[in-house]
Amino acid sequence: MALHLNDGFGRIGEENAFAVLARAQALAAEGRDIINLGIGQPDFRTPEHIVEAGVKALRDGHHGYTAATGIAELREAVAADIDRRLGEVVSPDNVLIVPGGKVTMFMAILMFGAPGKEIMYPDPGFPIYRSMIEFTGAKPVPIPIREENGFAFSAGDVLGHLKQKTSLVIINSPANPCGGVTPKAEIDALVVGLEAWPDVALMSDEIYGQMTYDGQEHVSLLSYPSIRDRLILLDGWSKTYAMTGWRLGYAVWPDALMDAARKLAVNSWSCVNAPAQWAALAALQGPQDCVAEMVAEFDRRRQVVVAGLNDLPNVSCITPLGAFYAFPNIAKTGFGAKQLATDLLEKAGVATIGGPDFGILGEGYIRLSYANSVENIERALKRMKQFLEL
Repeated sequence: MALHLNDGFGRIGEENAFAVLARAQALAAEGRDIINLGIGQPDFRTPEHIVEAGVKALRDGHHGYTAATGIAELREAVAADIDRRLGEVVSPDNVLIVPGGKVTMFMAILMFGAPGKEIMYPDPGFPIYRSMIEFTGAKPVPIPIREENGFAFSAGDVLGHLKQKTSLVIINSPANPCGGVTPKAEIDALVVGLEAWPDVALMSDEIYGQMTYDGQEHVSLLSYPSIRDRLILLDGWSKTYAMTGWRLGYAVWPDALMDAARKLAVNSWSCVNAPAQWAALAALQGPQDCVAEMVAEFDRRRQVVVAGLNDLPNVSCITPLGAFYAFPNIAKTGFGAKQLATDLLEKAGVATIGGPDFGILGEGYIRLSYANSVENIERALKRMKQFLEL
């Protein structure tokens, strides 16, 4: 029997960080001491008041379906949080609660991707962007993210590649995998240029928006009225509140797209886990010192990892200004990036991700997540140094 899948499945990719995680776990199960700097997951526990809110919701009987868009209390809390943090007013009616941040990019790319269309995305960037673009049959057009530009995107690189076929532009700052934070002047220039392209939609991935360092300002695209009617904001709880396994995200959709987003929700997941939504409500309405404490610890780790990487033979690393990733340049080591990542895991017991897993322009780099303890980071750097000195 020959089964014929939709042609798109021949083009769909993966997120290799999960393959590396599985291999690291398999090696650990064999008794190997593996230090995982691969997966982008905070090593902190979800704050206790959030856990208790989820438990209480179960005990209070929140076991059934909710509205596909999310419970009203949580959507109102998201709108209030955006106003508190960013000073921007959004209507709860434009907020959609989703089971994880990836869902928003899936929906946005599905809405605007089709044969004959072009979608722009960061390269190096989160691998699901390109994977989903190719799945839809649209042409992926990379926005180069360069080390010499501090791993921030350039407005000129975006505007210079816009065409009549461009249907969607994806922006990510603070960025995965490079840790770049795009300055306000560059975003200003981008928005001014986009005003000449009113038919191009935008998706701003701001999942790391509360993780910036050295006085850097996170500039949300929500703060630009001229593009609000075509802007999709992606955010959520996974990184900010150490809630990766809760699978919770949210999006702010413009009026013109909100009903289409709601229909996709109804057709795919019905609604988000009900008790988890009450936990998310507690995260937004409860004390925020847990966020500040976690970011301060990431900052401490960031300094350790950058200093250690720059001490490795033939390795250099600029200081990331956001998220919790370092993206060191390993071109002078003589290794291909994926080969080095493989050897570091198999021979040195350190899990990292090869730069090409994040795009064509990722060759010559590897990604390290410093969402691990200082002790483990220092042990990993020592092993890396020993391996590279062989």
